[in-house]
Amino acid sequence: MAITAFRGMKPFPQLLFSAFVILVCFLAFLILSLIIAVPVFGFDSILSLPTLGDLENPESLIVLKYFQTVQAIGLFILPPLILAYLYQGNISKYLYLNKSFQGSSFLMVIVLMVFMMPFINFTAELNSRLSLPSWLSDVEQWMRNSEDEAARLTEAFLNVKTIPGLAFNLFMVAFLPAIGEELLFRGVIQKIFTRMTRNHHWGIWISAILFSAMHVQFFGFIPRMVLGAVFGYLLVWSGSMWLPMLGHFLNNAIAVTAMFLVNNGTIGEGVEDYGSTSYYAATISLVIIAALLYLIKRENADNKIVASEILY
Repeated sequence: MAITAFRGMKPFPQLLFSAFVILVCFLAFLILSLIIAVPVFGFDSILSLPTLGDLENPESLIVLKYFQTVQAIGLFILPPLILAYLYQGNISKYLYLNKSFQGSSFLMVIVLMVFMMPFINFTAELNSRLSLPSWLSDVEQWMRNSEDEAARLTEAFLNVKTIPGLAFNLFMVAFLPAIGEELLFRGVIQKIFTRMTRNHHWGIWISAILFSAMHVQFFGFIPRMVLGAVFGYLLVWSGSMWLPMLGHFLNNAIAVTAMFLVNNGTIGEGVEDYGSTSYYAATISLVIIAALLYLIKRENADNKIVASEILY
């Protein structure tokens, strides 16, 4: 009886309760990760947790990657599973993991993520030029410092030259976020805001904004928001969580693999910024994005998520 009470909740109480579950899961996994870390890394290592000043120390990076991995599970993967069970009882159905998609959509998503790069890089370049009024100069400086610190941490994480190192980065940076962030933001949060606004588009864009804000990287806000919206439309128009998961994984995996190839001298630096300054490349990329999304929508017309599945 207590569990079924959650299944009749209105959208706003669902949102507040979801935030509570996310916080509890995060804190529980943080405590659990600290307990496990003591025998693995030593008590002294935990007392002096690595900071950004320790990024050149391989042992410090291992500790940071450990906590990053645990955080991804506790913050993104576990909460949507719990919420899906409480809100509907059928986890697979609630999170659209039980729905298939047309086979060619798989290939179209792969092409989509490759050809999205110029447009995403172009929006990232525009976003990086953000300048606040002089009276907000302190805020802008804080934002830039936060961005630089995040970039340093990401660069340190991706600075590997071995296949095992690449494999772990793909797991930590591509696989876990693709599963967890899509289940949470598209599977739970997008659904709540769609119910709240009674509109798929509002649900998609609000969750995309929150998805981008979660990364706390202000000068990369717009491209991440665009990516979040694309993943949202992939879910609604295909009816399957597997397509946005695939797109998210490919987006992150391409970046991880590109950095690996750069670090090994296989390709030159700057390849990850392709199209960032070209209006021509960005326009072509945008046209291809729109065309592929339309084709995916049309191919999966019988499987798309309809309002009656959300507004119960």
